[in-house]
Amino acid sequence: MVDYLLECSEHSAVTQFSIRPENIFVQNGQLAEPGLIENIAQTAAAQAGFISHKAGLPPPVGFIASIDNLEIFALPAVEKTLTSTVEVTNRVFNVAIISGKVACGGQMLARCEMKIFLQPGE
Repeated sequence: MVDYLLECSEHSAVTQFSIRPENIFVQNGQLAEPGLIENIAQTAAAQAGFISHKAGLPPPVGFIASIDNLEIFALPAVEKTLTSTVEVTNRVFNVAIISGKVACGGQMLARCEMKIFLQPGE
């Protein structure tokens, strides 16, 4: 659920994603709440994969360990383009703690914190 990785560093990433009608998370012409959460998680995955690729390593497999302080403000319509940002706030062993947010046309749609367990790639 990422079309473009716009920015990426060790500490943050920004992606874009256009919502298509056939997306599994589309309901009644809108991207449902789980889709916003998945978009944040996929932005974190894109960041981890890009960093691993740059280092010549296989991408890690990530698992959401927890979602905290989730706030959903609005649901975007099909054909809209989302811009998602994640910032790594802490790393403890194989767990990345991120702060993520999703916006559309300058409007904040959702934000949350996630703990993501990263299993090194094979």
